[in-house]
Amino acid sequence: MSVNKLERLLNLTAVLLDTPRPLSASEIRKKVEGYPPAGSAFHRAFERDKDDLRVLGIPLRVEKIMASDPPLDGYRIAPSDYYLPDPGLDPDELAALHLASLTVRLEGFGDQEAFWKLGGMGSVEALDQTEASNLARGPEDPGLVRDVVASLPSDPALVPMFQAITEGQTIRFQYRGAQREVEPWRLDFHRGRWYVTGYDRDRDGERNFRLDRVEGGIDQTGRAIEHASALAAGGPRRAWELGEEAPTRARLLVDRSRVDTAAKQLGASESGDVSVEPQPDGSAIFEVPVVNYEAFRSFVLGFLDHAELLSPPEWRAELVAWLQALTGDRAAT
Repeated sequence: MSVNKLERLLNLTAVLLDTPRPLSASEIRKKVEGYPPAGSAFHRAFERDKDDLRVLGIPLRVEKIMASDPPLDGYRIAPSDYYLPDPGLDPDELAALHLASLTVRLEGFGDQEAFWKLGGMGSVEALDQTEASNLARGPEDPGLVRDVVASLPSDPALVPMFQAITEGQTIRFQYRGAQREVEPWRLDFHRGRWYVTGYDRDRDGERNFRLDRVEGGIDQTGRAIEHASALAAGGPRRAWELGEEAPTRARLLVDRSRVDTAAKQLGASESGDVSVEPQPDGSAIFEVPVVNYEAFRSFVLGFLDHAELLSPPEWRAELVAWLQALTGDRAAT
């Protein structure tokens, strides 16, 4: 009986999910119907199937079979990677998450199947009338009401980057004409662009990369992530933390009346990278790691005359010149 490719992929997924140990290519050929006999034809078909599983977002693990001599590559799908875990949301939390998914959409991706895997949409009482109507219709009903108020752009690098982060795998890609090997930590969306933060092995430090500047594909190296960052594991990245260069330490003097506000917005209590020097008059000097100067300049200007950029001196001089030019333009008009 002939087996089409879709059926073969489903059988391959089932076999790799059910195995307690990694299987060699030859073992997979014997267990999964539809492959050609051993030889180059089988290897070509198997390589295409592995690529298809990864494109579908199925987390295929490649591990060494240590009992073999020499060690062979083995393959399996860990159930903990494949199945959606129960996050323990109560009905109100699930309803709020569902409402957010209906109003903010990631281009090219569906979202309702995930909520049905979580056990439904939560209590009808926790939804408004529109949401209750959606729940009654079911996830596939073409009449489902979707009042999307925002749509986040996708990127070809988004899925493989997210997969590398969840699997804790180092990646390799071309960026501005150079090969980079990076331990990815987290993804952020800011001002219409996706960024990945991670440890750049080539630059020996934490860096941010814009996904739309990644050239070509993203390859996993098979090396596990070795470095960690408390900053990258925290809340949303601030605008001045996103960029491609090494951070520069900026010193900002803030008036007494704005110290608490500045401390909160700078994340002084969240990150050990932001230091605070209280002054005798109640003001404070904040030392902040800044990657994106223009974004930090906008933050500073938001305090009007209640904050003063002290250093680095070239940034201070640029800010003064920028303000003088702006004032002159207004005076001329």
